[in-house]
Amino acid sequence: MARRYDTNDATDRVTGLREAASAVRRGELVVLPTDTVYGIGADAFSSEAVADLLDAKGRGRNMPTPVLIGSPNTLHGLVTDFSELAWELVDAFWPGALTLVARHQPSLQWDLGDTRGTVAVRMPLHPVAIELLTEVGPMAVSSANLTGHPAPENCDSAQEMLGDSVSVYLDGGPTPGNVPSSIVDVSREVPLLLRAGAISADELRKVVPDLEVAN
Repeated sequence: MARRYDTNDATDRVTGLREAASAVRRGELVVLPTDTVYGIGADAFSSEAVADLLDAKGRGRNMPTPVLIGSPNTLHGLVTDFSELAWELVDAFWPGALTLVARHQPSLQWDLGDTRGTVAVRMPLHPVAIELLTEVGPMAVSSANLTGHPAPENCDSAQEMLGDSVSVYLDGGPTPGNVPSSIVDVSREVPLLLRAGAISADELRKVVPDLEVAN
């Protein structure tokens, strides 16, 4: 039976974050609010938990799961060949609605799907998400919806779709926005905007003037 906690209530928040952290460490799934939409998350280093996450969404390995982190410093252990331009994007837009695709450290023991040696990573601008990520470390997190359905802006919508496939729901109320993060590939010499989202190409070009845009 899934448990749900109101993170706008001080007592419920403490209990909910503790229970969510325990669930992640056990390899179970949790739903958490972010600055874009609600996410379904698991321990990024548990291949079984990530597979359960993909199953819960009805999503294939051909759409690998992004990773959320609680601090930019975590990047040092996750990515390699991270350019100065990539760090400038981090400085300008993290925490926030910018996902960066980078080469991951070849030594990492994880399986996020068919990533072809890359990882999509982001630090969200949401206190509940950051607190959980700081406690448990990097999490594989995707939007908390069944594939093909709208991404949820509230916990009710997420729970209606995902039900008891999730152990703990952290209800932070409506999310600040429903526009997904922008995705920039920084694994190449010239960064490439793969998906225009909450941060426009014009805003990104203030930091990376040569930014290319995918067709």
